[in-house]
Amino acid sequence: QVQLVESGGGWVQPGGSLTLSCVGSGFTFRGYVLSWYRQAPGKKRELVASITSTFFSEWYSDSVKGRFTMFRDDIKNLMTLQMNSLKVEDTAVYICNVRGDDMNTWGKGIPVTVSS
Repeated sequence: QVQLVESGGGWVQPGGSLTLSCVGSGFTFRGYVLSWYRQAPGKKRELVASITSTFFSEWYSDSVKGRFTMFRDDIKNLMTLQMNSLKVEDTAVYICNVRGDDMNTWGKGIPVTVSS
């Protein structure tokens, strides 16, 4: 069964850090684009970060560039999102995604709350 499971979310004060993890099972990450999305209450889902499959090129949205770092480990079927200098506006459900010609799989999402 193809599955993605996120972990590492929770509550953090502004300026703090969190690291999200997403582990895949039932398939291998190799050859697929890996991404993190987020959806804040009342807002559309937005792409936050992604890493390509061939050259491992990284992309970040302007809102997180310089603060978030994404990593992939195709041997462990693991992707992570290191989030630093968190802001209140980073509060959202974070969702991992694996996409390719034959797959577009989503995790269930994990909440991140940034507040004082």
